[in-house]
Amino acid sequence: MSNWLWMTAGDLGRGIGAGKIHPVELTEAFLDAIAVHPDADRIYARTTPRRARSMAMAAAGRAKAGTRIGLLDGVPISWKDLFDAAGAATEAGSALLKGRVPRVDAEVLSTATAQGLVCLGKTHMTELAFSGLGLNPITATPPCVNDAKAVPGGSSSGAAASVAFGLAPAAMGSDTGGSVRIPAAWNDLVGLKTTSGRVSLRGVVPLCESFDTVGPLARSVEDCALLLAAVEGGQAADLGGASLKGARLLVLETVALDGMRDAPLKGFVGAVDRLAAAGARVERGEIAEVVEAMALAAILFTPEAYGIWGKVIEAAPQLMYAPVLERFRSGASVSAADYVAGWRRLRELRAIWAAKTAAYDAVLVPTSAILPPNAQRLLDDPAYFAAENLLALRNTRIGNLFGLCVLTLPTGQPSCGISLMAGPMQEERLLRLGSAAERALG
Repeated sequence: MSNWLWMTAGDLGRGIGAGKIHPVELTEAFLDAIAVHPDADRIYARTTPRRARSMAMAAAGRAKAGTRIGLLDGVPISWKDLFDAAGAATEAGSALLKGRVPRVDAEVLSTATAQGLVCLGKTHMTELAFSGLGLNPITATPPCVNDAKAVPGGSSSGAAASVAFGLAPAAMGSDTGGSVRIPAAWNDLVGLKTTSGRVSLRGVVPLCESFDTVGPLARSVEDCALLLAAVEGGQAADLGGASLKGARLLVLETVALDGMRDAPLKGFVGAVDRLAAAGARVERGEIAEVVEAMALAAILFTPEAYGIWGKVIEAAPQLMYAPVLERFRSGASVSAADYVAGWRRLRELRAIWAAKTAAYDAVLVPTSAILPPNAQRLLDDPAYFAAENLLALRNTRIGNLFGLCVLTLPTGQPSCGISLMAGPMQEERLLRLGSAAERALG
């Protein structure tokens, strides 16, 4: 059973289908692992054992009757603590929402439940999802799998840790500016940022609804494809026969390679070389519009976040970690005229990006320019926190600003990922490409 803790969700599902794994025993194995893990309280905000056991028993009945709903029927996963779960506290990593207990599930959780997935519980996260580092002195800072003294990446920090430490086969997170991809990369996982508007946000605690997306963190591209299908109630992308031969890939040299730390650059360069060796046609080039789009970020993200949360925050600002509070409050000074003009210009820039990248199957960037920073130094030095947070999220934000779907893969260099960015609503094609890239990267 201990081996189950490190298997992919897809392989666990195949084991259930073959009668080799019992869904109830599988769920108990993960609940037992959580119960004895020394960092479990830093990873899970709360578990939902009664719900998990009930769902697992139902899945076992379907397996016995030969009426399994799909490959993941009976497979347990974790959920970031901003997905509403009926009867369980959903606090989004914030003391401002302490004791908030929704009456109904988020639509994606409800859909996944109908597909037979088992909910293990809710994972810790950055306060209201507004940081890419994963540091949260208010509730908990989960561990990083590669460095016990470092942060794990955020805001889906506990989601990544739950998978990386063998306390869930896969996890559901959210991504507004990099919150799936950074923790996935820093914990050597696969992470999928979906296209804004594709997956339901009903019952998901918001940060910036114009950019918020739902996405999985997992051990394989197949698992990401399966989880996307599970939360949509659809069919998973067909990954069979995927190949890099003839694929055109563009290494983005504008902004994304600036100021790279040595290890992430080494991991990225090595990964690009392996993709080329597997038959991909790799080109390098500039897209000048990225610079202008990046400059719009402060005009677009923070005012929407503050517009959503300002009244709640200002009723009890002392409950927040100061650097996160400061990020929210920075949105108060942006004028409505600048916000509207910023969105109008971003839509124009998105059209230019689409035209310039139309001939490529994906655009490549390092997932993050930095390695996971030291948690204590971040706590001790607010200026360091602000600088590292911006640098951590710089490359991932490109995908959010241009409305793309993005897949991050491990490079083999610890805590260093490579991201493949594709056009809006092209997840299935991206997942096929990612499956071939995953094999090439080993």
